[in-house]
Amino acid sequence: MNSVFIISAPSGSGKSTLVQWLLQSVPNLTFSVSYTTRAPRPAEKDGVHYNFRSRAEFEKCLERGEFLEYAEVYGNYYGTHRTSVDNAIRARKDLVLDIDVQGARQLKVAIPEAIGIFVLPPSREVLEQRLRARSQDSEEVIQRRLKAAAEEVRNYVQYDYVLINREIEESAARLATIVRAERMREVRMREEVEPILKSFEPK
Repeated sequence: MNSVFIISAPSGSGKSTLVQWLLQSVPNLTFSVSYTTRAPRPAEKDGVHYNFRSRAEFEKCLERGEFLEYAEVYGNYYGTHRTSVDNAIRARKDLVLDIDVQGARQLKVAIPEAIGIFVLPPSREVLEQRLRARSQDSEEVIQRRLKAAAEEVRNYVQYDYVLINREIEESAARLATIVRAERMREVRMREEVEPILKSFEPK
C-alpha cells in the first residue's frame, strides 16, 4: 500500500530543503509537483519546481474536479492534481507533498490515511532571520510571511508528527526516520507478510 506524506511549514522554516534531503536519502519516494498560476522565478523550470499554468487553464481543471486540494494565496492558485497520486500508485512509490495548512486540511479529507508532518522553526526570531537571509523578499513580504506564520503554527495539532527544525542535518535524519517507521506499520506490510504466513501453512 502506498503512503502519502504531507509536509507543511511556515515559509522560511527550511521545509523545501528538508524535502530535498528526504528524496535523496530515502528510496522509493516521489514528489508531487504542485500546479500554480504564479509566474516562474528566474531559476524555476516548468514541471520541476511547479507545473505553471494560466489562470484560465487552472480554473478549467477546477471545473473538471481534477485537484485533490487547491488554494488561492496572494492572488495566485496552487493545487495538487489527482495525477500525482495516480502516478505514484503506478510506480509503486510513496508520495511526498509540500503543501500549506489549508491544502493539507483538504487533502486529509480526500485521503484520510495520509500522514501529516509539520515543520516548526525554533522561534519567531529564528524564522525572521532565515527569511532575511534568503534576500528574496521585500520588507513588506517578510512581515506578511511572519504574520501568516503566526496563524499557521497554531495548526500543528492537526498533524501526526511535529519536527522542530533547529539544525538541518539532524532534522533531515528525523524526517527520514518518520518515513521509514510509517512504512513498517502493519497495514502497509501486509503484502509482504502474506507470502511468509503462507509458508507456515501445513503442506
